[in-house]
Amino acid sequence: MPETREKAQLMSASEIDRTLVRLAHEILERTKDLDKLAFIGIRRRGVPLAQRLAAKIESLEGRHIPVGILDINLYRDDLSTVAQAPVVSATDIPFSVVGKDIVLMDDVLYTGRTIRAALDALFDIGRPARVQLLVLIDRGHRELPIEARYVGRMVQTSGREIIEVKLNEIDSMEKVLLVERVD
Repeated sequence: MPETREKAQLMSASEIDRTLVRLAHEILERTKDLDKLAFIGIRRRGVPLAQRLAAKIESLEGRHIPVGILDINLYRDDLSTVAQAPVVSATDIPFSVVGKDIVLMDDVLYTGRTIRAALDALFDIGRPARVQLLVLIDRGHRELPIEARYVGRMVQTSGREIIEVKLNEIDSMEKVLLVERVD
């Protein structure tokens, strides 16, 4: 992992929460049939985002939204450059995706390659009626024609900058940082 230095805090815990409340409302406004709605979080930080959004919608509408967990490690196109032996965690989608309106969730959208891998993994499981993408941060620099329908915040970055999302469920802290690689 390259050495980095913190440049700025982009979001605090309360800003993350407010953003998720806004995104929950956007999903509700754009969803015709809540009975077909399901969330799938891309393992790691997409999972708590999906769980939190499902809880927010349940508190707003009194409707349970099913949540699944998708592991994409074996679908990555950079598998040989990531590690000798990839760590494969379980995909856990306790519902049929067939005919569902899936909102696929991740923390940061960058090149689009993670989402391409997630779509491959998802369609190996079944054929949803529709798949939409939700990300907390869209930082640009796309290499593939992938766009998020729901975006918490757009942050223009340079090639040396990295967005670090820290969530309590994984990192025991809650914030979004802009960091820079140090030579």
